[in-house]
Amino acid sequence: MNKIQIDIVSDIACPWCAIGFARLEQAMARLAPEYEFSVQWHAFELNPGHTGQGEPILPALAKKYGRSESEMRENQSRMMAIATDLGLNFEKLQVRLTCNTFDAHRLVKWAAEQGRQTAMKQALFEAYFGKAMDVSDHAVLLSCVAALGLDEAAAKQVLDSNQYSALVREEEATYQQAGVTSVPAFIINNKYLISGAQEPDTLVQALQEIGAESP
Repeated sequence: MNKIQIDIVSDIACPWCAIGFARLEQAMARLAPEYEFSVQWHAFELNPGHTGQGEPILPALAKKYGRSESEMRENQSRMMAIATDLGLNFEKLQVRLTCNTFDAHRLVKWAAEQGRQTAMKQALFEAYFGKAMDVSDHAVLLSCVAALGLDEAAAKQVLDSNQYSALVREEEATYQQAGVTSVPAFIINNKYLISGAQEPDTLVQALQEIGAESP
Protein backbone atom coordinates (compact mmCIF):
# COMPACT_ATOMS: atom_id res chain seq x y z
CA MET A 1 0.00 0.00 0.00
CA ASN A 2 1.32 3.44 -0.95
CA LYS A 3 1.85 5.86 1.94
CA ILE A 4 1.18 9.58 1.60
CA GLN A 5 2.16 12.19 4.20
CA ILE A 6 -0.03 15.31 4.30
CA ASP A 7 1.08 18.36 6.28
CA ILE A 8 -1.71 20.89 6.66
CA VAL A 9 -0.85 24.53 7.38
CA SER A 10 -3.96 26.20 8.77
CA ASP A 11 -5.54 28.51 11.31
CA ILE A 12 -8.44 27.73 13.62
CA ALA A 13 -9.97 31.08 12.56
CA CYS A 14 -9.98 30.09 8.87
CA PRO A 15 -13.35 28.73 7.63
CA TRP A 16 -11.81 27.51 4.38
CA CYS A 17 -9.39 25.40 6.44
CA ALA A 18 -12.32 23.49 7.96
CA ILE A 19 -13.94 23.14 4.54
CA GLY A 20 -10.65 22.14 2.93
CA PHE A 21 -10.06 19.37 5.45
CA ALA A 22 -13.62 18.04 5.10
CA ARG A 23 -13.06 17.84 1.34
CA LEU A 24 -9.68 16.19 1.91
CA GLU A 25 -11.36 13.61 4.15
CA GLN A 26 -13.72 12.74 1.31
CA ALA A 27 -10.79 12.39 -1.09
CA MET A 28 -8.83 10.21 1.34
CA ALA A 29 -11.87 8.00 1.91
CA ARG A 30 -12.19 7.41 -1.83
CA LEU A 31 -8.50 6.50 -2.07
CA ALA A 32 -8.35 4.46 1.15
CA PRO A 33 -8.19 1.04 -0.55
CA GLU A 34 -5.00 2.07 -2.36
CA TYR A 35 -3.29 4.55 -0.04
CA GLU A 36 -2.44 4.96 3.61
CA PHE A 37 -2.51 8.59 4.73
CA SER A 38 -0.85 10.30 7.68
CA VAL A 39 -1.89 13.85 8.54
CA GLN A 40 -0.09 16.48 10.61
CA TRP A 41 -1.43 19.96 11.38
CA HIS A 42 0.82 23.02 11.47
CA ALA A 43 0.22 26.50 12.84
CA PHE A 44 -0.59 29.66 10.90
CA GLU A 45 -2.20 32.80 12.34
CA LEU A 46 -4.37 34.97 10.11
CA ASN A 47 -4.37 37.71 12.72
CA PRO A 48 -1.28 37.20 14.90
CA GLY A 49 -1.33 40.67 16.39
CA HIS A 50 -4.87 40.38 17.74
CA THR A 51 -5.22 41.52 21.35
CA GLY A 52 -8.03 42.62 23.60
CA GLN A 53 -11.72 42.29 22.91
CA GLY A 54 -12.88 40.69 19.70
CA GLU A 55 -14.65 42.62 16.95
CA PRO A 56 -17.79 41.46 15.14
CA ILE A 57 -16.54 39.40 12.20
CA LEU A 58 -18.42 41.05 9.32
CA PRO A 59 -17.21 44.63 9.84
CA ALA A 60 -13.75 43.32 10.71
CA LEU A 61 -13.53 41.40 7.41
CA ALA A 62 -14.98 44.33 5.46
CA LYS A 63 -12.27 46.58 6.86
CA LYS A 64 -9.52 44.03 6.25
CA TYR A 65 -10.42 43.35 2.61
CA GLY A 66 -11.80 46.76 1.64
CA ARG A 67 -15.25 45.34 0.89
CA SER A 68 -18.74 46.12 2.13
CA GLU A 69 -20.35 44.27 5.02
CA SER A 70 -23.08 43.03 2.70
CA GLU A 71 -20.44 41.48 0.41
CA MET A 72 -18.84 39.81 3.41
CA ARG A 73 -22.23 38.52 4.54
CA GLU A 74 -22.86 37.02 1.09
CA ASN A 75 -19.42 35.39 1.08
CA GLN A 76 -19.99 33.92 4.53
CA SER A 77 -23.45 32.69 3.49
CA ARG A 78 -21.89 30.80 0.58
CA MET A 79 -19.38 29.23 2.95
CA MET A 80 -22.19 28.22 5.30
CA ALA A 81 -23.98 26.43 2.46
CA ILE A 82 -20.80 24.61 1.43
CA ALA A 83 -20.12 23.63 5.05
CA THR A 84 -23.65 22.28 5.53
CA ASP A 85 -23.25 20.04 2.48
CA LEU A 86 -20.04 18.70 4.05
CA GLY A 87 -21.65 18.03 7.41
CA LEU A 88 -19.85 20.89 9.17
CA ASN A 89 -21.46 23.13 11.78
CA PHE A 90 -21.03 26.74 10.60
CA GLU A 91 -24.24 27.99 12.18
CA LYS A 92 -22.63 30.96 13.96
CA LEU A 93 -20.12 31.88 11.25
CA GLN A 94 -21.50 35.39 10.76
CA VAL A 95 -21.92 36.29 14.43
CA ARG A 96 -18.52 35.22 15.80
CA LEU A 97 -15.94 37.73 16.98
CA THR A 98 -12.34 38.02 15.89
CA CYS A 99 -9.91 36.42 18.32
CA ASN A 100 -6.32 35.37 18.85
CA THR A 101 -5.62 31.69 18.09
CA PHE A 102 -2.11 31.25 19.48
CA ASP A 103 -3.10 29.31 22.60
CA ALA A 104 -5.45 27.15 20.53
CA HIS A 105 -2.49 26.22 18.33
CA ARG A 106 -0.52 25.29 21.44
CA LEU A 107 -3.40 23.08 22.54
CA VAL A 108 -3.40 21.33 19.16
CA LYS A 109 0.28 20.53 19.68
CA TRP A 110 -0.51 19.04 23.08
CA ALA A 111 -3.41 17.03 21.63
CA ALA A 112 -1.04 15.62 19.01
CA GLU A 113 0.91 13.96 21.79
CA GLN A 114 -2.33 12.36 22.97
CA GLY A 115 -3.01 11.05 19.46
CA ARG A 116 -5.98 13.42 19.07
CA GLN A 117 -4.61 16.27 16.98
CA THR A 118 -7.21 16.15 14.22
CA ALA A 119 -10.04 15.68 16.70
CA MET A 120 -8.90 18.76 18.62
CA LYS A 121 -8.66 20.82 15.46
CA GLN A 122 -12.19 19.81 14.48
CA ALA A 123 -13.50 20.56 17.99
CA LEU A 124 -11.99 24.04 17.79
CA PHE A 125 -13.49 24.63 14.33
CA GLU A 126 -16.92 23.70 15.65
CA ALA A 127 -16.55 25.84 18.77
CA TYR A 128 -15.63 28.90 16.70
CA PHE A 129 -17.73 28.53 13.56
CA GLY A 130 -20.62 26.52 14.95
CA LYS A 131 -21.00 28.13 18.38
CA ALA A 132 -19.21 31.50 18.03
CA MET A 133 -17.15 30.69 21.12
CA ASP A 134 -13.97 32.65 21.88
CA VAL A 135 -11.19 30.18 21.16
CA SER A 136 -8.66 32.43 22.89
CA ASP A 137 -10.52 31.88 26.19
CA HIS A 138 -8.88 29.12 28.23
CA ALA A 139 -12.26 28.01 29.59
CA VAL A 140 -13.49 27.48 26.04
CA LEU A 141 -10.32 25.61 25.13
CA LEU A 142 -10.70 23.37 28.16
CA SER A 143 -14.31 22.66 27.21
CA CYS A 144 -13.00 21.31 23.91
CA VAL A 145 -10.53 19.15 25.84
CA ALA A 146 -13.37 17.81 28.00
CA ALA A 147 -15.54 17.11 24.96
CA LEU A 148 -12.79 14.85 23.62
CA GLY A 149 -12.40 13.06 26.95
CA LEU A 150 -8.83 14.28 27.39
CA ASP A 151 -7.16 15.31 30.65
CA GLU A 152 -8.37 18.82 31.51
CA ALA A 153 -5.86 19.27 34.33
CA ALA A 154 -2.95 18.44 32.03
CA ALA A 155 -4.31 20.76 29.34
CA LYS A 156 -4.71 23.56 31.89
CA GLN A 157 -1.07 23.18 32.91
CA VAL A 158 -0.10 23.61 29.25
CA LEU A 159 -2.28 26.70 28.79
CA ASP A 160 -1.03 28.28 32.03
CA SER A 161 2.57 27.85 30.89
CA ASN A 162 4.57 28.70 27.77
CA GLN A 163 4.66 25.07 26.70
CA TYR A 164 4.66 24.59 22.91
CA SER A 165 4.99 28.35 22.35
CA ALA A 166 8.41 28.03 20.76
CA LEU A 167 7.21 25.16 18.57
CA VAL A 168 4.23 27.14 17.29
CA ARG A 169 6.41 30.20 16.56
CA GLU A 170 8.98 28.02 14.82
CA GLU A 171 6.33 26.42 12.61
CA GLU A 172 4.83 29.75 11.69
CA ALA A 173 8.24 31.12 10.72
CA THR A 174 9.16 27.97 8.78
CA TYR A 175 6.09 28.04 6.56
CA GLN A 176 6.21 31.80 6.06
CA GLN A 177 9.81 31.46 4.90
CA ALA A 178 8.72 28.61 2.62
CA GLY A 179 6.32 31.00 0.91
CA VAL A 180 3.01 29.97 2.48
CA THR A 181 1.01 33.22 2.62
CA SER A 182 -2.54 31.89 2.73
CA VAL A 183 -4.28 28.85 4.17
CA PRO A 184 -5.21 26.08 3.94
CA ALA A 185 -1.99 24.81 2.39
CA PHE A 186 -1.52 21.07 1.95
CA ILE A 187 2.06 19.88 1.59
CA ILE A 188 2.20 16.36 0.19
CA ASN A 189 5.18 14.11 0.89
CA ASN A 190 7.27 17.16 1.85
CA LYS A 191 7.42 18.07 -1.83
CA TYR A 192 4.15 19.15 -3.44
CA LEU A 193 1.94 22.10 -2.44
CA ILE A 194 -1.82 22.17 -2.91
CA SER A 195 -3.21 25.59 -2.01
CA GLY A 196 -6.75 26.34 -0.97
CA ALA A 197 -9.87 24.30 -0.22
CA GLN A 198 -9.92 22.27 -3.43
CA GLU A 199 -12.85 20.09 -4.44
CA PRO A 200 -12.60 16.36 -3.58
CA ASP A 201 -12.29 15.36 -7.26
CA THR A 202 -9.32 17.71 -7.68
CA LEU A 203 -7.68 16.33 -4.55
CA VAL A 204 -8.23 12.72 -5.61
CA GLN A 205 -6.56 13.37 -8.95
CA ALA A 206 -3.63 15.24 -7.38
CA LEU A 207 -3.06 12.58 -4.71
CA GLN A 208 -3.22 9.78 -7.29
CA GLU A 209 -0.66 11.55 -9.48
CA ILE A 210 1.64 12.15 -6.51
CA GLY A 211 1.15 8.60 -5.28
CA ALA A 212 2.06 7.20 -8.68
CA GLU A 213 5.41 9.03 -8.49
CA SER A 214 6.24 7.69 -5.04
CA PRO A 215 8.70 4.78 -4.87
